[in-house]
Amino acid sequence: MRRKTSLILLALAVFFAALSPLLRWYAFPRLAKIPAHQYQDMVLEAKDATLLDYGTMRAKRVPKVSIVQTLRGNVEASEKIEKTAGRDVVVWDGLSYVQGPDGKMVSKIPERYIFDAHTQEPVHATGEMVDGDPVKRQGIEFKWPFLTEKRDYEYFDAQARITAPIHYQGTQNFRGVEVYYFEQTIPWTKVPFPKTMPVAGITPESVAKTGTTRWYSTVRKFWIEPLTGAPVYGEEIHKEELRGGTLLGGREKVTAFAGHVKMREDYIAHTVDLVKSNRTLVLLLTSYLPWGFLALGVLLLSLSLYLEARSRHPGDPAPAEATQPEPVSA
Repeated sequence: MRRKTSLILLALAVFFAALSPLLRWYAFPRLAKIPAHQYQDMVLEAKDATLLDYGTMRAKRVPKVSIVQTLRGNVEASEKIEKTAGRDVVVWDGLSYVQGPDGKMVSKIPERYIFDAHTQEPVHATGEMVDGDPVKRQGIEFKWPFLTEKRDYEYFDAQARITAPIHYQGTQNFRGVEVYYFEQTIPWTKVPFPKTMPVAGITPESVAKTGTTRWYSTVRKFWIEPLTGAPVYGEEIHKEELRGGTLLGGREKVTAFAGHVKMREDYIAHTVDLVKSNRTLVLLLTSYLPWGFLALGVLLLSLSLYLEARSRHPGDPAPAEATQPEPVSA
C-alpha cells in the first residue's frame, strides 16, 4: 500500500514541478493582456498657467487649465483587425480635451492607437491616426509592457508625431507602490495646428495663410508600476508657442499655453487602488502560483521518497517454528 501511495505522490510531484515554469513562461505571456473593451478616463490640471486669448492674441495668466483624457476600447475595430493581423489586438479611440478656466474648449485632439494586447507593441492598420492625420507609430504610448524593465523605451509623442527615447531614471516609492520613474524631453518642435480651433471661423488653413506656425516642447514624466506596466502617476511641463506671421501683429512669438500639468488628486487615488489590484493578479501568475507549485512539488517528492524508503525497510523477524525432537536410536 505504501509503495502505491508513494508512486501517486511522485506523479503529483512531477506534475506540479512541471506546472511551475509552464505557468510562468508559457501561460502568463498568453493570459496577461489588455481587454479589448477597456475604458478609462483621467483629468489633469495645470494650475496658475499661461493661456493665449485668441480674441486679443495676447497671453494671460489663468488660475487653471484642465485636460480630460479618455481611452475607449473599440471592440468592433479590434476584431476586424485581428482577422488579418493574426494576433490579439486592442484599438483605443482616445481624446485629449483641453478647456480653460471658463470651461470653454481650448483644443481637442482625437487619436486611434492600435497595439498588441499582450506586448503593447504598435500594430499598423488602417485607421491609425492623430487628429485625423494617418501616423505609423513606433514605440509605446500610454502603457508600458507587462514586467517593465529598468531600461529606456521608445515612446510616441502624439503632438509632434515623432518617437523619442523615454529614459529610466530610477526606482521610487509612490504612495506605497514600488514604481519605475521615466522621463522624456521633446525639444522645441514645429507641430500642426489642431483641426478644431477654439474660435469659430479660424481654421488651420486660415492660420497657415498668415505664415504663423505652432511650436511645442515638453518634459514628460511617468511613474510606472513595473509588474502591470501601468502608470500610477504622470506629469508634463508643457509649452506651446505661436511664432511669426501676420497673425501676431509683428511680434516674433507668443505663448499659446504653458503650465505644469499634473493628475488630479482623486484620479491619483483611484489609479493607485486599481493598479494595486491588478498587480496582485500579475503576482499570482508570475510569483505566487509558480513558486507555490514548485514548493508543493518538492514537498510531495519528499513524502514519496519517505514512503518508498519505509516500504523497503525490513520488518521484524518471523518467530522460529518449533521442531519436534527426533527419536533416539537404541
